[in-house]
Amino acid sequence: MTAHALHGDTQSTALYDLPGPRTRRRHLLYGVVSTVVLLGLLAWILYLLFDTAQFTAAKWSPFTYKGIQELLLRGLGNTLKAFAYASVLSLLLGAVLGAGRLSVHRPVRWAATLCVEFFRAMPVLVMIFFIFVALKAQPLPALVAGLTLYNGSVLAEVFRTGINSVERGQREAAYALGMRKTQVMTFVLAPQAVRAMLPTIISQLVVALKDTSLGYLITYEEFLHAGKLIASNLDYDLPFIPVVMIISPIYIGMCMLLSWFATWVARRERRSPKTAAVEVAAAEPETVLPGR
Repeated sequence: MTAHALHGDTQSTALYDLPGPRTRRRHLLYGVVSTVVLLGLLAWILYLLFDTAQFTAAKWSPFTYKGIQELLLRGLGNTLKAFAYASVLSLLLGAVLGAGRLSVHRPVRWAATLCVEFFRAMPVLVMIFFIFVALKAQPLPALVAGLTLYNGSVLAEVFRTGINSVERGQREAAYALGMRKTQVMTFVLAPQAVRAMLPTIISQLVVALKDTSLGYLITYEEFLHAGKLIASNLDYDLPFIPVVMIISPIYIGMCMLLSWFATWVARRERRSPKTAAVEVAAAEPETVLPGR
């Protein structure tokens, strides 16, 4: 291989030309300026926090009280409980509506399409308030129902798109073998579509987890509601900023964990499947046939 070929390999790829020296210097300058701006913004925020005495021991010592710790843990548990119910029910509703949208029966397909488009267009908060006020439901069922209707309608489109993304030949080959529609969907299309749908499904569950914070508006004692109770309790004289600095990282951490899981799943699905080596039996001596 010549030096020119080596130089060409380092300067371009099949999709784009790699940046030259001037472009790399310009990108480096952009990166340095952006980093300086972000560090300056962070320093300014820290200055405001220190200037308003947000890190004094008097404002953080109430978090050592057992009552506040139990309130926060109870709120976190209620958040996870609402998320667990909403995620399971959303997956079930999404599967039902997705199957309805793929139905060959026109009335079923129209009804499923109407439900998906209606609940996907409705704001989550409006549905939660309607179920809580008009239907007089308890806070937890109202929150879970609202999250289920919205996220289930979104997941229905994810399921429908995933099933339709499977190559048409897979469906035709299954029908040629004499399989019924339910068997084709269950044993052929769905297993292949799940691999493509899984990262998007997990990403939608992140949305459901974040939307559980809307429960505090209907007095559901979730994590954000617990923080609001602590911040508004004059007996502790605890301002709002320390509560936010406690609750926000936990919310962000849970969402980042689910997002990381979605990224990990997507990266794993993009890898080429590894094929295990198959042992081949040793060749047996050839049998000598009569007359040979």
